[in-house]
Parts: sequence; C-alpha cells; structure tokens
Amino acid sequence: MTQSPQNVRRLEEKLLQQQALLERSMLTAVEQGRQTVADETQDVADQAVSSYQKELLFTQGTNGHAQLSLIRLALERVNEGTYGDCLHCGNAVGAKRLDALPWTPYCIDCQEKIENGEIEDPVRAA
Repeated sequence: MTQSPQNVRRLEEKLLQQQALLERSMLTAVEQGRQTVADETQDVADQAVSSYQKELLFTQGTNGHAQLSLIRLALERVNEGTYGDCLHCGNAVGAKRLDALPWTPYCIDCQEKIENGEIEDPVRAA
C-alpha cells in the first residue's frame, strides 16, 4: 500500500461519514416512499406526479445502495490492509482519485477499461 497511515485514516473517516450520510438518506427515501401512496381521488396528472416521485425515490435508493456497498467493501480493505490497491491489477490507486472517490476499488486505467467493456467489473458482477 502506498498510502501513508495518516492518509488512510483520513480517507477511512471520509468513508465512515459518507456511509452514515447514505444510510440516513436511504432511510428518509424509504419513509418518503411509504408516505407517497396513490389516492383514489387523484386525477391522472396527480397520479403521474406521484408515480414519478416513487420512481425517483426508488432510483435514489438503488444508487445509494450501490455506493453503500462500495463503501463497505473499501472499509473492509482498510481493515485488511489492502486499501488503496486496485482490485484488478494490484497497482496503487492514485491519491487524487482516492481523495475524490475514497470508495473506488480500481485505479483509473482499470476503471477506464471497465467502462469501455475491455474487462469485466468483478465488484458489480458479484
């Protein structure tokens, strides 16, 4: 691992803060989704707005869940001592990349290959 212990600790704190934020956000989305019930007296336009709101809340929850999974995996790598190493090639993930996306499991080169379909994303496949 090329990250200093102080930097890893700082990034771990960022991960824990983001995890707490996402967990609160997802709970709020679930509560809002439960409150958004279809009223039989709604007209077609109100029903469409209600349906859109439910879909938006569902999408936010799905995206939040995916990011939360990446954060938990990153925290596991911190505990294992492998945080900052690319899961695909094993090279160090750049410090600037980790600062921007502390939950990222890949270096920029492997991430680009995944996005271009050159290699499979084992994290998403699992």
